Amino acid sequence: MQLGLIGLGKMGGNMRERLRRAGHEVVGFDHNPDVADVGTLEDLVKALQAPRVVWVMVPAGEPTRETVRALRDLLEPGDLVIDGGNSRFTDDFENAKLLGEKQIGYVDCGVSGGIWGLENGYGLMCGGDKKWVERAMPIFDALRPEGPREEGFVHAGEVGAGHYTKMVHNGIEYGLMAAYAEGYELLERKDIVKDVPGAFKAWSRGTVVRSWLLDLMVKALEENAHLDDVSDYTNDSGEGRWTVEEAIELGVPMPVISASLFARFASRQQCSPTMQAVAALRGQFGGHQVMTIAEGEELRRKTGAEGSAHPAPAAGKEKASTPDQPSQASVDAASAGPSSGTGSTGGGAPGGGPTSGTDATSS
Repeated sequence: MQLGLIGLGKMGGNMRERLRRAGHEVVGFDHNPDVADVGTLEDLVKALQAPRVVWVMVPAGEPTRETVRALRDLLEPGDLVIDGGNSRFTDDFENAKLLGEKQIGYVDCGVSGGIWGLENGYGLMCGGDKKWVERAMPIFDALRPEGPREEGFVHAGEVGAGHYTKMVHNGIEYGLMAAYAEGYELLERKDIVKDVPGAFKAWSRGTVVRSWLLDLMVKALEENAHLDDVSDYTNDSGEGRWTVEEAIELGVPMPVISASLFARFASRQQCSPTMQAVAALRGQFGGHQVMTIAEGEELRRKTGAEGSAHPAPAAGKEKASTPDQPSQASVDAASAGPSSGTGSTGGGAPGGGPTSGTDATSS
C-alpha cells in the first residue's frame, strides 16, 4: 500500500522504516531536507496515487492544525488524512469537519511505543468512520505489534475516540511511573536494603507489578544505580492535564493520576510558594519559627532532604528511626517549630498519640 507520511522525527522516521520493511511504499515529507523524500507538501501529494492516504505525525496543536488546513487545499474527495500525533481529542472534531467539507476522510490515531516501536511495534487507538479505518488497515497492521490484532489495535469509536483513549493511556502512565518512583525512593532510604536495582529486577518476572515500564526502570537503574546527576525536573506532554480536566468535567474521581501530575509540577519549583504560605500561616497562628530560604536550605542539607531522588549513596544511608529513638533528621525538623497542634513535632499528644488528630510530622 502507498502512504504519504508528514513528520519524520524520532517516531515518524521509525514508522516509515517499519512500514517499508513490511513492503509498503512510503513517501515522507519533513522540514529537514536530510530525511525527507520530497521537498514540499505539494510534491508529496503529487507523488501519491488517488485515492490517497496521508498520515500526519507532527507536534500537536497549531502545527497539526496548520498541516490539516494545507492538506485540505491539496487533496481530493475520497482521500484520507490520519492524525497520529498527540492532538487533543477536541481538535479532531474541527479537523474532521474541515476535511469533510471536501469529502476527505479523517481518522485520529493515538500511537504508543516511543523509540522502541520500530522493533516492537506500536499500540494503535483509532477513532473515525469504519470505512476510513478499514481503508488504512494494511498500514495499521504493519505498524502494530505482531500477534492478534486486538492486542495492539483498537477502533475505539467515533472521531476523537482514538486520541481520547490515548489521553487516558498516558494519564495511567503518569500514575504508574509515579508509583514505581515512590517505591524506588523508599527502598533507597531504608538502611537495610542494599540492592535496590536488584529488587526492581526481581519484580520483573512472576509478580503482579511487572510491566514494560518496570523493565525500563530496571534498565535505567542498571545504567545508573543511584540516578546520580539526574535532575528531578519533569515535563508533561499535556495529556495528563487533559485527563484530569476530563475527570473533573465528568465527575470521575482520579486521585492517583491527579497526584502524579501535580508531582511533576512540584518538580519544577526551586521554592514552593504553597509551602511558603503554609510556613507563614504557622508563624501567624502559632508563633512558630518562620525560616529564611537560606535557613531552610541548611535544614534540608542537614536532614539529607534536598529533594533529589537519592540524597546519599546506599551504603551511607541514615539509620532509620524507631518510635523510641527518633532519627537526627526528626530532631532537626522538630527544631523548626511545632506542628499544627499544641505539642512539638517530635512529641505528640499525651499517651503517644499525634496532635490535632493528624500525623504529628505532617505539618
